[in-house]
Amino acid sequence: MASLAGSALSFAMPVKAINIKSVSFSGLRKDNVTFRLQPVPQRFAVCCPAKKETVDQVCDIVKKQLALADGTEVSGSSKFQDLGADSLDTVEIVMGLEEAFGISVEESSAQAIATVEDAANLIDDLVAAKSS
Repeated sequence: MASLAGSALSFAMPVKAINIKSVSFSGLRKDNVTFRLQPVPQRFAVCCPAKKETVDQVCDIVKKQLALADGTEVSGSSKFQDLGADSLDTVEIVMGLEEAFGISVEESSAQAIATVEDAANLIDDLVAAKSS
């Protein structure tokens, strides 16, 4: 008789987490396999280290550059591609950010920006380096 048991395996996903309380395999028949899944509260949230003011200002610039409707929600986790931005739009967003924050973004750094959070983190780093 084969038996496998596991407990408290947690998988964190962006929106929700699933906790596998127990898994057991007794014998070889299908009717003996038991899975119990139950939702668990999210244990942690990914938070961008960028200042809230920076994230808010980047959100405003992205909305303006992409001409998004007033009701469109843009947050730190918003991906430019999901907002409808193509590569040219992303270049224009970076140019708008450079102008607004008085910074210069290297091409390699600009290519790594995919989300509002990425942009805000980079801006805070560049502003801090410029101030030093």
